Amino acid sequence: MKTLLPLVAVALLAGAPAAFAQSDNSDAVGPMVTENKVDTQTFVTTVPNANMFEIESSKLAQEKSASADVKAFAGEMIKDHSKAGEDFKTALSQGQTTASIKPAGPALQPKEQQLLDDLKAATGKEFDAKYIKMQTDAHKDAVALFSSYANSGDDPAMKEFAKKTLPVLKMHEKHVKELAVAHQ
Repeated sequence: MKTLLPLVAVALLAGAPAAFAQSDNSDAVGPMVTENKVDTQTFVTTVPNANMFEIESSKLAQEKSASADVKAFAGEMIKDHSKAGEDFKTALSQGQTTASIKPAGPALQPKEQQLLDDLKAATGKEFDAKYIKMQTDAHKDAVALFSSYANSGDDPAMKEFAKKTLPVLKMHEKHVKELAVAHQ
């Protein structure tokens, strides 16, 4: 299994759904069954970090992009991912899981920080291209993560959060694909 770095982002850049697949070889005689499954600890530690990456990279886009549509998308990301962060905290407090995030809260992983640093160094069209690529990859992987957990999660409150957030992530994925086409 690939190392997970954040949705809602970078761990998610690793390429889900394969990153979240687990094999179930309980029927040794028949074919191996593969199902998409994400454990609660992975979901609970990945989501806040990914969310933070989405917000921080989008703040940069609002500051640095010269494109009105990229800035509008970034504003949408900040608003929606801030709300998702609050919804996540509520679900975590209502959940049955013993999974937890670090006491200090989410922090960017080294790979995410490197991506953010690369984005900070970019300007003009290069900035927009990098931001759009990061958002495309992050949302593809976030949709896979949330879909998997919504279908297989074992904490009812977190599972409901995943189901409720998934349509927003799919909308973001669609929107960023449209941005990619517009900025080719």
